[in-house]
Parts: sequence; C-alpha cells; structure tokens
Amino acid sequence: MNAYELRARRPAPNVPKVREARLTLVVVAATLAALGGLALVAAVRDPGGGSVASSAPGSTDSPAAVVPTTTVAGPVALAAPSVGLSTDGDMVEALAADCVIEATKLAMSDTGTDVRCLQQGLINAGYADLTVTGTFDSPTYLAVEKLQTERKLFVDGVVGRETAMSIGVWPDEESFVIRTPAPPAGAQDSWGYPLSSVSSVGADAPPVPANSGSGKRVVYERRGQRVWAIDDDEQVVRSWLVSGSKYGNEQPGFHEVYSRSEQSTAWNGQAILPRMIRYQQTDIGAIGFHGIPVHVSDGTDYQTEAELGTRLSGGCQRQANPDAAFMWAFATVGTTVVVI
Repeated sequence: MNAYELRARRPAPNVPKVREARLTLVVVAATLAALGGLALVAAVRDPGGGSVASSAPGSTDSPAAVVPTTTVAGPVALAAPSVGLSTDGDMVEALAADCVIEATKLAMSDTGTDVRCLQQGLINAGYADLTVTGTFDSPTYLAVEKLQTERKLFVDGVVGRETAMSIGVWPDEESFVIRTPAPPAGAQDSWGYPLSSVSSVGADAPPVPANSGSGKRVVYERRGQRVWAIDDDEQVVRSWLVSGSKYGNEQPGFHEVYSRSEQSTAWNGQAILPRMIRYQQTDIGAIGFHGIPVHVSDGTDYQTEAELGTRLSGGCQRQANPDAAFMWAFATVGTTVVVI
C-alpha cells in the first residue's frame, strides 16, 4: 500500500477490570536529632526529561481513525516535593511541581517515577479514583482507558505522546529540536544538491546520535525530528529537520529501503506525496520519507518549511522539497534506515 497518513483503530486489550488493592504512600516528615543533627533529603527529578538514550524505546499512541482535536493541558500543578517511603519501605523520589515523563510509552506493569507522574497527572485531570503507587496497575489502566475514550483519543490503555500531552505530562518537544542557521542562498552539499532552509552540512550539522550503526545509512532521530545522511566513509553528507509522526508509530531499529515512487497518494486520496521512499511496512500501510504533501483539491502545500521540526504527520517523515530531492538520490533500494 502507498498509505502514509496512517489512521487505524483497534480494540483495547482485554485487561481484567479487577481493581487491585491500592497502595498507600506514607509520607515521613520526622526530624532525626543526634549530636550534629541529620536531615533526610530526596533527590528531585529534573523535569526537563533525559536524552534519547535514557528513554524507553517504543512507539507512542497509535493513530485514530479520525485525527482527534486534543486540548493540551499546561504543566501539571503537583503537590510540593516531599520525601516518603513506599509501602515496601523503599525510599521514593519526590515529584517536581511540573513533572513530565521521560519514557515514550507507559503500559501495564511499568513502574517508577514516570508512572507516579502519570498517576498524579490523571488525578489532576479529574480521575481522582486513583492512588499514586508508581505501578501501572489495573486502576491506572482503567483511568487511562476512560480518559482516552472521553477525549476521543486512540483507546488502548497505553500512554504515549497524545495521551500524555492531553494531561500535561509530556515534555516540551521543542527542547529536543536543534535548529541550525539557514544556509546562504545557493549553498549545496557535497553531492551538489541545494540545501533547504532547515538543512546543514559539515561542522554546521549536529552530531550523529551514538549507537546509530555504521557505513552508508540514513539516521532518523524521532525526538529531535532530525535526519542525517551518512556515506560509506562515515561523513555526514547532509542533515535536516523533518515533520514526523505525531503518534510515534515509526518503529525504532534498523530498517531498509524496499520501495520508491516518484509520486504517491495518501491513504485518503486527498494528498499527493512526492518522492516517496518506503522503509517500513505495517499491517495498515507503509511508512517512509517524502516531500511536503500537496492538497489534491487545490495544489497547495500541507505545511511550510518553517514548520519542519514539528510532528505533524500520521506516520511518514515530511521533508522540505530540496531535502526530498537529495534523499531520492541518496536512499536507493537497500539503503539502511536507522530509527532512534
């Protein structure tokens, strides 16, 4: 299939509706007095999130049949940081007042600070029949499922980008995007292709992510919405910003270009996709790189170059047309594509 703006709905997993016994978080605020006096200090988590390497791999919310209009909440106002013990007697980390999650996906049985932040965000969003335990249990699943249903998100009980954004616990995506200065008019890469306003070469290009393979390849970093084209000599030919999937359904790992079309059509027949390069086949369509989509109805572009670096698609990676022209020459069938 030549689909790229993927929209699909699948039934939520059959998770038992049995509520688990709630764990009560006991907050300890006792002062220990002995000679010089000791104080119990909790490490407060950095609300800005971590690097890609420290994030849990995986996709975020799957696309819905109809693109939802999501109201994004502002930073969650949580209680002041405090030191406490879990019901098992282990020290627990204090939540920052504007906590955000670092993982790209949270699901049943996950544990830790990200889950606590999620649970507090759900409570603040009005799902008060929930206890902050740090474990993604059945009550948490049911609260997430209810939120997704009420806010017309994809209903699967899994927390990804769209669900986390709707309750204000998703990190500021722009903080991960590196925007390089626009190159001079007429600037070209070493292959002789003109640069777009969001592309760069040589020392102007941001460093290639670690653990992204070797040899000729295309590296796509989802959090930074950036692509690198690297030749056989490990030289960055070009790097540029894209507009990738707002659902994060591009699967991380090593892929290979398997199909190309000078021009393709979106799944709904409403958009023309120039220079489509496919590297991932799914049950409901293909994911790949292409130029900025064009409305079939009037020939206008779906977005501007200035909007690249923002997640706007349903699956593929939209590129400025000069970058799409270079990619068409560089990423022949068989070229490795690394998704991080």
